[in-house]
Amino acid sequence: MRLLTSFIASIAFTVFAHSVSAAQAYIIVDARTGYVLQSHEGAQKRQIGSLTKIVTASVVLDWTEHRGGNLNQIVDIPQEAFVGVTENAVGFQPGDRVALRDLLYAALVQSDNVSANVLAYAVGSQLGVTAPAASSSRMTPTDIFVGQMNALAKQLKMERSRFVNPTGIDTNVRPVPYSTAEDMARVTRYVMNKASFRFYVSQKERPISFERGGKKINYVLRNTNELLGREGVDGVKTGSTAKAGDCLILSADRQPEVVQEGQMTTVFPRRLIVVILGSTARFNEGAQMLATGWQLYDQWAAAGRLSSPEKLL
Repeated sequence: MRLLTSFIASIAFTVFAHSVSAAQAYIIVDARTGYVLQSHEGAQKRQIGSLTKIVTASVVLDWTEHRGGNLNQIVDIPQEAFVGVTENAVGFQPGDRVALRDLLYAALVQSDNVSANVLAYAVGSQLGVTAPAASSSRMTPTDIFVGQMNALAKQLKMERSRFVNPTGIDTNVRPVPYSTAEDMARVTRYVMNKASFRFYVSQKERPISFERGGKKINYVLRNTNELLGREGVDGVKTGSTAKAGDCLILSADRQPEVVQEGQMTTVFPRRLIVVILGSTARFNEGAQMLATGWQLYDQWAAAGRLSSPEKLL
């Protein structure tokens, strides 16, 4: 009887209707296993805008975990951080002094480009101290940091990604940065395993402060992810440029599923990751894809959570 139920569920899973989506590329993934529940043009190279900052944050957090980096460190904002930046929502100015932790919040919660650039410059400066002298002497701190972004991509088998800056800005940039829905799902799975990252991207609002001319300035960041806090959504990030269109990555969870078989109890965490690239209605599509994703997940679970290697990220 159990085999028959699994067989029927498997058939239902394979014939389940595809999401109706105008996004140019998307993917829905089980976060625990990397099993792809649904995908459209998942391997297509595209610009991804500020989704890039997920990779930026990953490098920063790896630096704190593995190289003794300190997010409480106060840094001066250099003039270099404003090059190529057309939006400055927080209102930073060269010479402002701010903690790296607040810069990380600003980059992730409000997608601030200046903050991402300062993080890359500050962390890259410290990574450069340990880099071989011959190579580091020809590279700026930001170059060194971006090198670490691409090294992380290689480590995670993001074979169709190239990062050229910490922001995702793609106007008047050569070479052009790109990634794919699949690759961004890979790095999102990786960094969502970090409790600190999950906390940063779950904040709807976050007060930060910085110093200018000896005076403290307070600012309240507001999250750009309109679905945050709805239907289990606890992250992750928005992105948008003229080339990329509107992009969105969502993470959503449900209570773990407890399966009792005889004397054995198995607990299955339930979390989905949705990546949407090149959308014209990313939040509507995101909500729709989450609903579809959970239906597909339930059918996959009922079929025994079977997964072939070609369906795993």
